[in-house]
Amino acid sequence: MIDEFAKRSAQLEQALFEMRRVVVGQDRALERLMVALLSGGHCLLEGVPGLGKTLTLNTLARVLGGSFSRIQFTPDLLPSDIVGTRIYLASKEKFDVEPGPVLANFVLADEINRAPAKVQSAMLEVMQERQVTIGDQSFPAPAPFLVMATQNPIESEGVYPLPEAQRDRFMMRVPMGYPTVDEEREIVYRMDVEASAAEPILDPGDVLAMQRVSGEVFVDQKVVDYALRIVTATRRPGD
Repeated sequence: MIDEFAKRSAQLEQALFEMRRVVVGQDRALERLMVALLSGGHCLLEGVPGLGKTLTLNTLARVLGGSFSRIQFTPDLLPSDIVGTRIYLASKEKFDVEPGPVLANFVLADEINRAPAKVQSAMLEVMQERQVTIGDQSFPAPAPFLVMATQNPIESEGVYPLPEAQRDRFMMRVPMGYPTVDEEREIVYRMDVEASAAEPILDPGDVLAMQRVSGEVFVDQKVVDYALRIVTATRRPGD
């Protein structure tokens, strides 16, 4: 167990190093993304345009390997554009199912709050149950399965607030702030050279093994109680 833990920890460090080779700064956001990944939860990145949210998630998906799809949320997007739909095949005189892009290992829901609540809600089933239902058929999502979404602050123009049920599907909301002066200087320097592309470091089997190992880490009862007290305090902020 110790050898397995050391092996997976080294792989995780290697993956983080590869991401930092492409993404300047945002170390805290990268670490939180990895925590969500190891915990099997989905992650929501929030920040004003231009902070590298999409670049960060694209880089993460490339480093992790596996299948990847990007869904650009727009006001005219339809639920069937996400989960899939039934299409009629005239040559066979029957309906066939065409699964949507959400059935991938790593799904980037870009600017998720650019679409109205009806469209956002199309993600509820697959994020909770890791499957989509089209007609009378259910299709499982591949393992591992991770939804990584970006959203602009609600003060921005042309955005819709996420429904409470949708927000509940995300394990983490990770705010992304402006880079420091030194980090912005590094970004300027990199604009004069060809952009670095991340290399695949892991594969889906490695990610599943990491999730399994992290689930076997001992957590003392006092840590559990402390976390529960924090959660309870958020529900009764006036107490």
